[in-house]
Amino acid sequence: MHQTFDAALEINLLHANQEGADHNRAHFDEWGITCLNIMSSPGAGKTVLIERTLAALRDRLRIAVIEGDMTTELDADRLRQYGVPVFAINTGRSCHLDSRMVAGGIHRFSEEQDPTQFDLVIVENVGNLVCPAEFEVGEHAKVALLSVTEGEDKPLKYPVMFQEADCLLVTKMDLAPYLKIDLERIEANVRQMNPHCTILPISAQTGEGLEAWFDWVGTQRPGRSPAPATEAHSSVSAS
Repeated sequence: MHQTFDAALEINLLHANQEGADHNRAHFDEWGITCLNIMSSPGAGKTVLIERTLAALRDRLRIAVIEGDMTTELDADRLRQYGVPVFAINTGRSCHLDSRMVAGGIHRFSEEQDPTQFDLVIVENVGNLVCPAEFEVGEHAKVALLSVTEGEDKPLKYPVMFQEADCLLVTKMDLAPYLKIDLERIEANVRQMNPHCTILPISAQTGEGLEAWFDWVGTQRPGRSPAPATEAHSSVSAS
């Protein structure tokens, strides 16, 4: 059976992107850096999660951030307040970061900093539950966020994101008592397609589950001991 033009084009695009992602990852491996790709729908809590992570771990890990948004540097400016290098990428009409865009961020990173002195690069992807999961950027692990306000059905309706995730953070747990949400159903739906995913319920508002998240981040640094968690700054006010 002959492929349609659109199917062949998609395969070629993904193949070219994968080559770029492998090249990006080779840079990170050379420098001894672990890269995490943070993905979710808009408003699930990616930026505030990164804020809490920077506040807790910046004194123990050298961290840089590659921040993706369609427009503005609003989130990048929030993260710069934590005193870490932040490289903003505006994607325009594109609904995800790809390896070429992140390569640009890596180039700026290596020009402005000595990357061999860093432990962790966090990539905050564009808010979208579909495309970011299909385009690797050179990460060593994918982290998906699902807020309790989004419902139990999202893993079934947007399967690729949850199939690809190495870790799923169920966010805004402080709101769970006010919602008809079944956390066991969320986990069961995820396990149908990804039995090995680590699932952590958290709240950036109350701090619930964040220590487990910080510990998981530590386990992603090959050959190094997990970074002990410290108390996150209490100035963050959104989950």
